Amino acid sequence: MINSIKKLGPGLLFAGAAIGVSHLVLSTKAGGDFGFGLVWALIIINLIKYPFFEFAPRYTLSTGKSLLEGYKEIGKGILIVYFILNVLTMFTIQAAVTSVSAGIATKIFGFESNLLVSIGIALLCFTIIIIGKFDFLDKTIKLFVFALCICTIITAFVSLNNATEFNLNQVFPVNNLELIFLVSFMGWMPGPLDISIWHSLWSLEKKKINPELTFDNFRFDFNIGYLLTLIMGLVFISLGATVLYNSGTNLSSSGSVFAAQLINLYTSSIGEKWFYVIAFGAFFTMLSTTIATLDASPRTMSLTSKILNFQFGRNQNFWLIILTLGTCLIFLFFSTEMGFLIKIATILSFITAPLYAILNFILVTKKNMPKKYRPKKIIRIWSFLSIIFLLAFSFTYILTLFL
Repeated sequence: MINSIKKLGPGLLFAGAAIGVSHLVLSTKAGGDFGFGLVWALIIINLIKYPFFEFAPRYTLSTGKSLLEGYKEIGKGILIVYFILNVLTMFTIQAAVTSVSAGIATKIFGFESNLLVSIGIALLCFTIIIIGKFDFLDKTIKLFVFALCICTIITAFVSLNNATEFNLNQVFPVNNLELIFLVSFMGWMPGPLDISIWHSLWSLEKKKINPELTFDNFRFDFNIGYLLTLIMGLVFISLGATVLYNSGTNLSSSGSVFAAQLINLYTSSIGEKWFYVIAFGAFFTMLSTTIATLDASPRTMSLTSKILNFQFGRNQNFWLIILTLGTCLIFLFFSTEMGFLIKIATILSFITAPLYAILNFILVTKKNMPKKYRPKKIIRIWSFLSIIFLLAFSFTYILTLFL
């Protein structure tokens, strides 16, 4: 059992990165606004995105290359676009997840300044990564993911037990506001498709530490992590449905304020004695995301710089320092612009989803991909239909911006 847990790693890092704002905020809000009515959307989008996330360990472990190296083989321009997109979004994304983590920590420990706590958490995560490296990160995220699962499942069980009634009927949003939320919800669940690149790099690092691990080990690890994101999505929908649905509560659009509101609502509904279980479940949810994203972005930027033969930025610690400083500067000088910056990052993430899906599909079906690792016909058909959906989905999202 212990040996099996040791073999797990990149899949749980994937789960730690994915189970963040998308689950804590959007899944809970889905439950609060629609009850259990959007469970269908959660399951469908997980099925649609599954092949493209799974292609990351499939390609990496069968070729020994990262997805970034594969993208370079398709076309250098693709990697340049990826580099630019990352520069435009990584600071905002890091600031957003750090801010939510800080909001929960402020609520738990009674700190007065969310600004100082945000900077403190950014520096704490920086220290964990720069001192512990990948091996320590691997072990830390396992603990955090385990803690968040235990805390949130206990909370969901208690809330379901306390609920007098709930409706499992599935619904489809009808008005513009509801449709916009549905698009956002499905776009972010279980996470943006560029996380597949992060997973690819984490898989390579894990393979360096444990060379004896096989492709089947990594696929099992990924499936565990992916299943976990689905289960946690259902758990947070359940929490929203049993605590917030028909409550008449107006939730803040600010992630940090939303988190504090959420904890207050849970404790008032379930009971004050569950405060720390609820609060620490939310905190570990966001802290695992904060650490994972702070590790992943510098890792991808340094490798991209190497592949493109840039004369700067080849060192991962360089980008780690830049990202940490940039995040802190956003808190200090651009906190009022956070909403606008997050909107830009969201738009870019949504409209690039089909691109990453197509690229990942091309890599695992190319002739230089070992034949025994190429996806079977049923998976190729599944992928093709999913790409069509994602293209239509992105087009729909762009239309909602002008409604």
